[in-house]
Amino acid sequence: MIHKLRSAGLLTGLVIALFVIAIAAAGIGQLEIPPTEIVGSILHRLQLPFDVPLPSHPQGENALWKVRFPRVALAALVGASLAGAGALMQGIFGNPLAEPSVIGVSSGAAVGASLVIVTGTVVLGSWTIAVAAFVTGLLTTLLVHSLSRSGNRTEVVTLVLTGIAVNSLAFTLISFATFIADTNAREQLVFWQLGSLNGATWQAVSAVAPFTAAGLLASFALARRLDLLALGDRSASHLGVDVERLRLVAIVVVALLVGASVAFSGIIGFVGLVVPHLIRMIAGPAHRLLLPASALGGAVLVISADLLARTLIKNADLPIGMITSLVGAPFFFWLLRRTRTRQGGWG
Repeated sequence: MIHKLRSAGLLTGLVIALFVIAIAAAGIGQLEIPPTEIVGSILHRLQLPFDVPLPSHPQGENALWKVRFPRVALAALVGASLAGAGALMQGIFGNPLAEPSVIGVSSGAAVGASLVIVTGTVVLGSWTIAVAAFVTGLLTTLLVHSLSRSGNRTEVVTLVLTGIAVNSLAFTLISFATFIADTNAREQLVFWQLGSLNGATWQAVSAVAPFTAAGLLASFALARRLDLLALGDRSASHLGVDVERLRLVAIVVVALLVGASVAFSGIIGFVGLVVPHLIRMIAGPAHRLLLPASALGGAVLVISADLLARTLIKNADLPIGMITSLVGAPFFFWLLRRTRTRQGGWG
């Protein structure tokens, strides 16, 4: 009973935090809009009969519905995808150091998105970048996974080191794509690599949302088997879990989540590392709570980071990847030291 109450309290708190930070992000900017007017605008669009004031500024409605709301929605989707993917990866590899960007998934997806931007390919319309990022992210994940296996088991240290090598190769390919791109595509690529939600549109939101929804629903369906996998490969197999099939399905889901988010936001690192680990410290390792709570926490983190990115310096839009890295890099260092100390060294 206490565990259920704690779970409900955590999820409720995260939902409230998400609502509050979303309203704050929508109202803060060059054009300040009070929270009551933001709520009034939403209720008016939903045609609900509440007497709440609309934005008093003549451009308030346009600012909200054409600029702020798409950006907040995309930030929430990207954060939920990255944090959900991080929780999934840490579950299937049984290590808190596993994270989409650490083992090369994000950079692999970035290669596909870069090639689409440089070549101007629009075969699938607005879905082209997302699909290309998904395919290359999936191939990269499968490559890293296969290279880190030895004797029918995945070596975590080899996994991380292989990810570093694949990251390096991927960034080389991205650099080459940047080199051969024309001026407009090159500027687009440079800003995109730094991670940014500037220019978010409802079209991008509608392209990312199905990937995020499908990926998160699929990850929730894997929660029970991930809990059994935490007992170890052999124990999970004895309990009826096909470990290899579970890892392959989870890898596809991770590529789905990361590919879509990277395609429209660029590379935003460490969200998938920091959020699941913090949630696990609060809620414990059970994936039925860890996965949805991580998704909510990731949405809160990316919306907050994006709010800081566009308000820290007046009339400037800092790369959001820089904000998350400022938090994530020290956290990763701490986590590395903590894990090494607990395991008595890597050797």
